Amino acid sequence: MKLGFIKSNFPNEQRVPLFPKDIKNFNNEIYIEQGLGDYLDIPDQEYRDKGAVIVEHNEIFALCDGVFSLKLIQPIDYELIRKGQIIIGWTHPKGSGKSFMEKQALPKELIVVDLDNRSPTVFYQNNEYRPSWIPENFIYQNSFYAGYAGTIHALLSHGMFPNESTKIAILGSGNVAQGSFHAISKFSSNLKMFYRRTLPQFKEQIDQFDIIINGIEVGDDGNPIISLSEQKKLKANCFVIDIAADAGNAIENTHGTNIDEPIYKKDGIYYYVVPNTPSLVYRNISKIISEQFSKYVYSKDIDSFIRLVSKD
Repeated sequence: MKLGFIKSNFPNEQRVPLFPKDIKNFNNEIYIEQGLGDYLDIPDQEYRDKGAVIVEHNEIFALCDGVFSLKLIQPIDYELIRKGQIIIGWTHPKGSGKSFMEKQALPKELIVVDLDNRSPTVFYQNNEYRPSWIPENFIYQNSFYAGYAGTIHALLSHGMFPNESTKIAILGSGNVAQGSFHAISKFSSNLKMFYRRTLPQFKEQIDQFDIIINGIEVGDDGNPIISLSEQKKLKANCFVIDIAADAGNAIENTHGTNIDEPIYKKDGIYYYVVPNTPSLVYRNISKIISEQFSKYVYSKDIDSFIRLVSKD
């Protein structure tokens, strides 16, 4: 089948999802949008030398059975998506991609592959399927860098590094939270880590912290990690870094920010909710993404996703 790669038009996204050197033993015909590798100075010819076909952006949608977009496909491209196509990437169907699912995936009967690190899942017509060939935690480095780079960026954007008098809370124990801990612990040891099961303890102390870093996404219960009423208890000028970037959900009623304008202030509290922080270190991350995605996603015939959702 034909698998096409588009340049993500998500704001500030610079990661390159496929390197020519990783195109080997693929079971799909590979189509590449012109300039896919521009951010890393990879010329189109290097992809041609590996057997890929170079086409324009619109042609990817017109010619390919599957379309890979690292981040969410933006509304400007909605009219290009054909009925029954396979859409692959970080699609976040239950989070920031809800609108895409409602406006595109359901009416066009799209097969949507969400390459979530913890639980890669295929979505089709309100059903979910687990692709057994993609292991859990297969791209954990991206999540770690999200926490690490995002935390450093947040602090720099806020114009301050913490010290021993700064009280810090980190919520979570996953790769994102670990990256944040690794970054901020260079400046201060005055921090506490809380997990889902110890969130009640955090909430008892919520008014004590100067910086709160959230690395937890909303669970199946749909309840926010920090509700609106709990935010009213925060210390004045508290800096909330939602490194999970589950805008409006994890930290109730927040809105997403971006790399150019990463922070906003509301009701005396500062918020950082940037969704693509690994792009801050796109040169490091692109290599990891290309290697891991090539091994577990690109090389396997994408017809496997069709067979997976058809077995019912």
